[in-house]
Amino acid sequence: MMQKSRKVVVVSQHYPPDPSTTAAIMAAISDRVAQEAAVLVLSGTPASATSASAGRPEVVEVGNWMPGKGALVRRAMAELLFTLRMFVTLLAKLRRGDVTLTVPAPFMLPYAFAVAAKLKGAKSVLIMHDLYPDVLVLAGLLKPGSMLAKAMHALNVLMFRTLDAVVIIGRDTERLLLRYRGMTADRIRFIPNWATLVPGVRPVAADNPYRRPLAARFVVGLSGNLGFTHDPVNVFEAARLLRDNADIHFLLSGWGVGFDQLRELQSGAGLPNVTMVDRVEDDQLETFLSAADVWIIPYRKNVAGVSVPSRFYNLLAIGRPVILVSEPSAEAALIVAEHDIGWVVPPEDPAELAKAVSTAAYSHDPQRAGRATEISRRFDFEAAMADYSRLVRELLQQNPD
Repeated sequence: MMQKSRKVVVVSQHYPPDPSTTAAIMAAISDRVAQEAAVLVLSGTPASATSASAGRPEVVEVGNWMPGKGALVRRAMAELLFTLRMFVTLLAKLRRGDVTLTVPAPFMLPYAFAVAAKLKGAKSVLIMHDLYPDVLVLAGLLKPGSMLAKAMHALNVLMFRTLDAVVIIGRDTERLLLRYRGMTADRIRFIPNWATLVPGVRPVAADNPYRRPLAARFVVGLSGNLGFTHDPVNVFEAARLLRDNADIHFLLSGWGVGFDQLRELQSGAGLPNVTMVDRVEDDQLETFLSAADVWIIPYRKNVAGVSVPSRFYNLLAIGRPVILVSEPSAEAALIVAEHDIGWVVPPEDPAELAKAVSTAAYSHDPQRAGRATEISRRFDFEAAMADYSRLVRELLQQNPD
């Protein structure tokens, strides 16, 4: 059992009712750990606050102003303000021997989080969904040799020395973390994310409401949040190259800056082999994912170790092969190649992507869907929750620094 006199403090800008993947992950971890210890969630999401009850975490809202993603300067100011508010709240709420967890969103938060935990004698865990400043460099928002990038690398050295554990969701991240002086392999825990859909091959049905309007024999899907690490232009240009192939149609749905870019491209080009669909809500996700024969996950260059696509696991769960645009050393690419459940394509090469789509459209491997579903069983919710509970239990049982 966990230490009853100590608590677990979960720090997250995103928490239900926020619909994001990060919010769902942090809520799942909080709920599971709350079965064994007192859990306090510090949330940046309006309407998330609750009172603690038996077996449930207490949620306290920390003021958070969220401008649109396109307003970069105002967004940076808002995230800095949120980080300062969270830092003050942590100093007020943390006690010696507590365990606290967070994710790098906003990217300034982990630095303040690590300092607050150190000052209060609490154990600290960073769940590494994205690695900064690498993500900002990938997005073209930061030059790799800029003063800000160098400053963030220097802060990372101090932060990684301070943290008691870093959870990685992809094996490819460990190599990047170990570049930092003071970071040791024994403090790195690999706990992958999980499929939210029950594993099982879903047949490709002609009467699927998302597939029914499409005349093509083979449907290529793209879904989810398209952020700064994704390359939607690559997908669109591959569709342009295949516009005269009546067998293949692209079904695109999602949100974020990348999806806005796709809308603009389609508005100008009007490709007949591209259909745009508004963001699909969770209750329709399984139906939508089942509509395509293959799914594309398009990353920019140098994404290995920096970001891992959570949507990947649901695609495997329903028995769909994946065309992954990334370096072959990326976590998802390793899984695809190791188990022959799709294709790995180099970034920023629409011709190669179009070639992979054509190969997928005319390949016949009846066992691929079953292999994908079987692999998805390894990324199990219960196993992940057990790993998080085990890590928190270990840290609660350690003597405070």
